[in-house]
Amino acid sequence: MDTATTGDFDIPADIAATLVDPVAYADDRIHDSYRWLRANNPLGIARPEKFDPFWVVTKHAHIQAISRQNELFHNADRPTTLTTQALEERVRKITGGPNLVRSLVQMDAPDHPKYRALTQGWFMPANLGKFEARVREIARATVQRMLARGGACDFVEDVALGYPLHVIMEILGVPEADEPRMLKLTQELFGPQDPDTARVRDALSAEQVSAMLQAIIADFSAYFRKITEDRRQNPRDDLATVIANAKIGGEYMPEHDQTSYYMIVATAGHDTTSSSTAGAIWALARDPAEFAKVKANPELISGLVDESIRWMTPVKHFMRSATADTELGGRKIAKGDWLMLCYASGNRDEEVFEDPDRFRSDRKPNRHVAFGYGAHLCLGQYLAKLEMRILFEELLPRLKSLSLDGEVKMTQAYFVNGPKKLPIRFEVN
Repeated sequence: MDTATTGDFDIPADIAATLVDPVAYADDRIHDSYRWLRANNPLGIARPEKFDPFWVVTKHAHIQAISRQNELFHNADRPTTLTTQALEERVRKITGGPNLVRSLVQMDAPDHPKYRALTQGWFMPANLGKFEARVREIARATVQRMLARGGACDFVEDVALGYPLHVIMEILGVPEADEPRMLKLTQELFGPQDPDTARVRDALSAEQVSAMLQAIIADFSAYFRKITEDRRQNPRDDLATVIANAKIGGEYMPEHDQTSYYMIVATAGHDTTSSSTAGAIWALARDPAEFAKVKANPELISGLVDESIRWMTPVKHFMRSATADTELGGRKIAKGDWLMLCYASGNRDEEVFEDPDRFRSDRKPNRHVAFGYGAHLCLGQYLAKLEMRILFEELLPRLKSLSLDGEVKMTQAYFVNGPKKLPIRFEVN
């Protein structure tokens, strides 16, 4: 990283340390750091211990500029999520590349558009319409179970985790009996730094982390290998059939790519939606006026959905690397430089969002970047919004009051995080 030798653009060591501290993402310290960076060094270089230096991209406009230039800023050349030097070295020994999986997220052109096209039609609103009635059934059953708990529940445990998991597994074609296994694997994949979900609970060495992640991927692979065999012999109208039978250049996908494809649908397809759904209820439970506003005007539910996605921003970052020398924000970025796109910072950018730390269901416009931007815009965004809208349409009219009933706890992870405990009290109409 040639640029990183100058030191002119370095961000303070304490803020650099916060960016790589999973615990900081479970409290407001990360937002304090983002706020300072946007005001004082919106495109600076972090040099935390044990990591290669990286540019920290905190402004909405810069995140969009990088995301729309896919030839100039690659996903796959270096790790696509923040990774220690030791772990990257270990992963390269295992796979020959910087990433353990090869999903759409870890691809660049020409592979990315080819692989994305295989399932894109499935996730478009025109196709999702055929699932709406079934999603509403699942939402109603979920709401009934919550209301039967007698006025108090942990919204994460009792609603937010299971509901989107059940929806995506049904669309994918995974039997309901296997959903707990998928949830466990997802939490282990996305929360390896969180003591509640890590398979190895002590301070993890690179060898331990890579062994843990390899074990998770092997579990996914073994499971979906059976699904693939079944769907090739007995095709159905589900997404697993599309993935199992998809061909690139006349050949079935390589098994590693196929496992990665199943994994991104099976994991990203519910974990992030769970966090945003819980985020909305958290915001309404702590702000009775906002709750009353949405209850009085159900047309605000679509705004509630977008605002909760902006406010929570479950995917905190993705990494990119420069394929050539370039300039951004008046700063020279060298070929090979690594950049951290801080979506949760872009979504609180004061230049784009008025009163950005406030939760407002009637926020318009709401140009958040929680789903990314450009060619890598989240494939499942319409499904996520559909699920959330339908759940709130079924739940909010049934509630007379909503309040917090204890301490809210967030997962400790710097890649994907959200509420893991959300105790609430409620009265039913």
